[in-house]
Amino acid sequence: MQKTTLVIMAAGIGSRFGQGIKQLTAVGPSGEIIVDYSVHDAIEAGFNKIIFVIRHDILKDFEDVIGKRIRKVCDVEYAFQELDDIPSDFDIPADRVKPWGTGQAVLACKGLIHEPFAVINADDYYGKEAFVKVHDFLVEHANDKAQYCMPGFVLKNTLSEEGGVSRGICQVNTSDHLTEIIETHNIVAKTDDVAISEDDGREIPMASLASMNMWGVTPDYLDILDNGFYDFLGQIKDGDIKAEYLLPIIMGDLLKKQKVEITVLPTNDKWFGITYAADKPKVISEFYKLVNEGVYETPLNG
Repeated sequence: MQKTTLVIMAAGIGSRFGQGIKQLTAVGPSGEIIVDYSVHDAIEAGFNKIIFVIRHDILKDFEDVIGKRIRKVCDVEYAFQELDDIPSDFDIPADRVKPWGTGQAVLACKGLIHEPFAVINADDYYGKEAFVKVHDFLVEHANDKAQYCMPGFVLKNTLSEEGGVSRGICQVNTSDHLTEIIETHNIVAKTDDVAISEDDGREIPMASLASMNMWGVTPDYLDILDNGFYDFLGQIKDGDIKAEYLLPIIMGDLLKKQKVEITVLPTNDKWFGITYAADKPKVISEFYKLVNEGVYETPLNG
C-alpha cells in the first residue's frame, strides 16, 4: 500500500483560541473539534499517518486533548515550528514574536516525511471529497516529482456571513493546471452569482475556484521549501518583523518559474472555518446538520 501523510498545521492554535489547547471550540454534538473531522475524513480517504505541526510549549496539552485519541486509529508524529528555528546565518529581529508562516510550518516536517503528503490548516473544515481527491492524486503521482495538486473550492462555498474574507482565486487552464493564484482580500457576497472585493471593488464570479491552503505534494517539496526559506530570510528588509513565508506565495512563485505543475481538483464541498467569533454558531449548526444527514456519526468514530 502506498503510504500517504497528512500534515496539520496547528502551531498557532493556542494563541488563536485563548490560553492553551483546552480552549479549542467544540463544534460537534459530542464535543468534537474541527480537526477531529479532518482526521476522520483523511483516514477514511486512505491517509495512514498524521503529523501535527505545533509549538513545544503546547505539546503536553495537545497530546492529552487530541494526540492520544488520534493515536488509537492512526500513526501520529509531531513537528515543531519555532521562531528561532532558522539557519545560523540569520538573526531573529528583536521585536519579532510570531514564527515565519506556513512555509516554515511544513518545512519543520523535513526528516519525518518520505512519502507523498497533504497539508491543511487545523481550524478549517474541508469536507470528505477534497481528501479523497487529493489522496487519489498523490497515489497516482507518488513517483512524479513536481506534480502537485490542490482542491479548488467554489468561492460561494467559502464565504463568511459575518464579514469579508481573503481568498486565493485560482486561474486554471484547459488541462486543469493552476496558472496563477490571485490573492484577493475582503471578499463579500454581492449577489447570488457575484462576490466583490471591498478593497478594490473587483467583482468575482461566485463559481470561481478558490484555494483554501490545502495542498498535495511529493517529498521533493521539502527541499524546495528549505532552499526557498534561506532566500526568503535573506530578502527581509531591516525592521520588518511581520514578513511571512507563505505556501500560496511559494506555490505562485514556483508556477511563474515553471518548476512545478499543480493540478486543480474541483470540489463542491462547503468549507467551514471560524474567521470571526460570530462564525461559531453557524459552524456548529453546519456540523449538526451533517450529523443529522448521516454524513458523520456522533460521537465521531475513527
